[in-house]
Amino acid sequence: MFDYAVLAEWLQFAVRWTHVITAIAWIGSSFYFIALDLGLRRDRPLETGADGEEWQVHGGGFYHIQKYLVAPDALPDHLIWFKWESYMTWVSGFAMMVLVYYFGAHFFLIDPSVMNLTVPEAIGISIGSLVFGWIVYDQICKSRFGDDNTRLMIGLYVILVAMAWGYTHVFSGRAALLHLGAFTATIMTGNVFFIIIPNQKIVVADLRAGRVPDPKYGKIAKQRSTHNNYLTLPVLFLMLSNHYPLAFATKYNWVIASLVFLMGVTIRHYFNTRHANKGNPTWTWLATALIFLLIAWLSTAPMFAHDTKTGDITPSPADARFAQAAGFQDVVQIVQGRCSMCHAKEPGYPGILWAPKGVRLETPAEIAHNAERIYIQAGVTHAMPPANLSFIEPSERAEIRKWFRTAEGKGA
Repeated sequence: MFDYAVLAEWLQFAVRWTHVITAIAWIGSSFYFIALDLGLRRDRPLETGADGEEWQVHGGGFYHIQKYLVAPDALPDHLIWFKWESYMTWVSGFAMMVLVYYFGAHFFLIDPSVMNLTVPEAIGISIGSLVFGWIVYDQICKSRFGDDNTRLMIGLYVILVAMAWGYTHVFSGRAALLHLGAFTATIMTGNVFFIIIPNQKIVVADLRAGRVPDPKYGKIAKQRSTHNNYLTLPVLFLMLSNHYPLAFATKYNWVIASLVFLMGVTIRHYFNTRHANKGNPTWTWLATALIFLLIAWLSTAPMFAHDTKTGDITPSPADARFAQAAGFQDVVQIVQGRCSMCHAKEPGYPGILWAPKGVRLETPAEIAHNAERIYIQAGVTHAMPPANLSFIEPSERAEIRKWFRTAEGKGA
């Protein structure tokens, strides 16, 4: 019979799977329409009055696509709205944050060596920062400052750098980069939900009422869509970063995050320029490679300056429960003998330069703090050690399961 830890793991898997699927749908449609818009042919007037057209071939069929600056003279009854991909990406992403970072705040969200927060304080800062980010960004876009697109993009970059620095001085390194991604993704989904779709609905309502739509609504929506286009790749990097300690467990993690946004610009500039048939800016390849090399260098200069130090863990009630459960001392010996050669401040296993995922299992406090992970990775499954390199015995895995379930009050 499944226990809570196993059900929680599968729930996270299901929500993460949903998040990836909806993100693929959103990003795919976003990139497609940006490329389509930039590649439209405008070398001759069209009888339909459209602004441009393009012929495409896919899946054995040919497609003739036309774009109207405002709308056609006669609006069709059936319109496809591209919005749910964005909405569900944000909803599933926030659900993942709740499941992993809010329910596991002591493990993933809070780092006492950075800022000693309570769980409600940390969650409040997390949610408040997302709301704050959208309000500030939206108001700047609507102000006179936002009239100049280049100036606005620079201003947005400054805000993102400031948030990168701020998050890394409040949360754990892992949570800081993840939150910067969520901060940016909230802006992107906010653009769709509050600006792009409502503006399109205003245009549709005007057409159906026989009024001439104001082109400003399309212009505003285009501006926000362009922002989303340049922010997409950095968000993907930040969402993946929590799996790579070299990205988040370093003194310069906020600088790394800031540079990632520049890589997003260089990569998208190349593709946008190519799609618009305005040249082949191969200099962006070199710029991207140099930024990435700089990021790689910063990740180890110095290595793991923000790692949680032995003894810095503030035990939670759950930690105490696992440390006091019958069999804990036996599990400590098992983990120290089978796992700590890699999961250490200075790993002793050949070829391992840092603790995988930033997880250390050298002290009883660290082992109690990581109880659920040990249970899932080495007790319920055989994921750890990889290929059973340290030759953990089936009886030892059974001891881990027995200890965890006893601490949870579920018996062996």
